[in-house]
Amino acid sequence: MGAQAGKDLLIKLDMDGGGSFSTIAGLRATRVTFNAETVDVTTLESTGGWRELLGGAGVRSASLSGSGIFKDATTDERARQVFFDGLTPGFQVIVPDFGTIEGPFQITSLEYSGSHDGEANFEISLASAGAITFTAA
Repeated sequence: MGAQAGKDLLIKLDMDGGGSFSTIAGLRATRVTFNAETVDVTTLESTGGWRELLGGAGVRSASLSGSGIFKDATTDERARQVFFDGLTPGFQVIVPDFGTIEGPFQITSLEYSGSHDGEANFEISLASAGAITFTAA
């Protein structure tokens, strides 16, 4: 993947539960993280005392975070409702020249801030809540 403009990385939210995805706000910074826990199967007989891991056995997870400004009342309202209701709707993350990550996420943090002479800002964090799929670009 070559150099890309950060503004092209998008987080989209299923607005109605039926697969109608809309970009969440005007994000200015976005981060996607994938994790895989390890399962240690090292024994006294492990070669040279080196740790051994059981491939494919650990819990996998993904997290998303972003900050910016909400672009309209509709996405702001949907994100707020998803948070307060503890829902796990579908999200899409579009990474240019890489692919699309899609699956259920829970909004784990939603913060609002602003100064007296500027726009209102928000920060959002999400944690995967089920199987995540990846479709290459």
